[in-house]
Amino acid sequence: MKLDDLFKFHFDECRPFQKRVYDRAAGKTVKGVTADSRKVKKGDVFVCLVGEHVDGHVYVAQAVRAGAIAVVVQSTEAISKPLLDTLPVLRCDNTYKALAMLSARFYGKPAEMLTMVGVTGTNGKTTVVHLVEKILAQAGRQSALLGTLGLKSSVRQTTVASSLTTPMAEDLQQQLAMLKDEGFDSVVMEVSSHALWQDRVYGCDYDVAVFTNLTQDHLDYHKTMEAYFQAKALLFTGLKPASDKPKAAVINLDSEYGLRLKTMCPTNVQVLTYGLKTDNPDTVADVRAENLQYSIHGATFDCRYPGGSAPVSLKIAGQFGVYNALAAIATGLALNIDMAVIKAAVESVDAIRGRFEVVADKPVVVVDYAHTPDGLQNILSAVKAVIPKGGRMITVFGCGGDRDVSKRPKMGRIAETMSDLLVVTSDNPRTEDPQQIITDILAGIERFDAGRMQVNPDRLAAIHQAIDLAKDNDVVVVAGKGHEDYQILADRTIHFDDRQVVQEYLKSNTPV
Repeated sequence: MKLDDLFKFHFDECRPFQKRVYDRAAGKTVKGVTADSRKVKKGDVFVCLVGEHVDGHVYVAQAVRAGAIAVVVQSTEAISKPLLDTLPVLRCDNTYKALAMLSARFYGKPAEMLTMVGVTGTNGKTTVVHLVEKILAQAGRQSALLGTLGLKSSVRQTTVASSLTTPMAEDLQQQLAMLKDEGFDSVVMEVSSHALWQDRVYGCDYDVAVFTNLTQDHLDYHKTMEAYFQAKALLFTGLKPASDKPKAAVINLDSEYGLRLKTMCPTNVQVLTYGLKTDNPDTVADVRAENLQYSIHGATFDCRYPGGSAPVSLKIAGQFGVYNALAAIATGLALNIDMAVIKAAVESVDAIRGRFEVVADKPVVVVDYAHTPDGLQNILSAVKAVIPKGGRMITVFGCGGDRDVSKRPKMGRIAETMSDLLVVTSDNPRTEDPQQIITDILAGIERFDAGRMQVNPDRLAAIHQAIDLAKDNDVVVVAGKGHEDYQILADRTIHFDDRQVVQEYLKSNTPV
């Protein structure tokens, strides 16, 4: 692609195209677009992002030495005069948005040629995208998912690991282009609040937007719940209906934020709600579950939806698992997929890795990603509802470092109230002192009872300790890390997989 063609993009936040930039760009061939100066290669366009800790403008000279043929900036103050006089420098008010638009243009706007489903919310995104991708595959679509567990497809052997819930714009557009070129026609992806606020998904034309819930998380970044909600809402207010491409919003009506979100969707967007509550006839969801029954390995219910009812038997456990299934079912209906196909798909999905995943049977050990107050309460409530008679719930959990501090005592209080036995431990301490994180958690515990509560900063030893405490009919819940197979310390990242730790310890203690 020629640089002058790439730079012909338009959006409100960009200043008018600069004539001298056009003249300098003419004839140059672009090989890539990136915001990471360490990845710049000859022929790339370098976009300067202003982050929380790093300002990309200070790396312009480094990027040019590495071969950048143009830069996109919010300010020219940090750029030397010789570079300004010779280099194509495009100035924009929002380089995050510019990065997204340039990346989309460079890769041929792949989202416009795909059926795009975006899922946002504090909890449940990973499970919902897996279920929706399975529904699409069951319907004969060439489908893929993007999210916390990376890029995956149940119809093809396509797997790409990811360190972010939603990739940075240049990586996202590259992956979408790869999927389109390989013949995929549908993509369902997790869309984080960070990604929405940072315009990583700007230029993605979503066909269906899905809202799971909103509870406390990421306040270290968003500061307030209202700001957090407004970030999530961008996925819905940004839906752009067209006569040839109708759009839909799938919303959890049992959430107070879902009730607000329903009123914020643009005109002509189909709104399909889901939920469990039936106490108020004015807020009964379009897609809902009735006659619910739970077990440690799943749930059954009758799914009521516009035009009918169908019995559903899930291999995904817990009330939150039912909510996630309803979200996926409603999404399938919004995509005009037959209910029989939807039912077959959701019933075929096993527990998602690290989400109410039963990793051992004697004793029963459940590993879950719960790392927020609501997430912890959900998993403990779900387990408590299916513990065998006379059994106890033993909980192991910690909180991550360099993240929202205010949720730690809340999680401590939840664990104290709901658990029979409790082991407070470390999670991903990052640059914080693990003992200080534990102290913050313990501040939420009203009465520390040494008879049923233990503290062990060593997560490996804490998990072993919880398993040793377990008797017949007890269930051990290891919460916080779920699918993660690493632990982030102050000076390094080490391999650590809760599931592997549990299974290896039980195997080593099994008589030969």
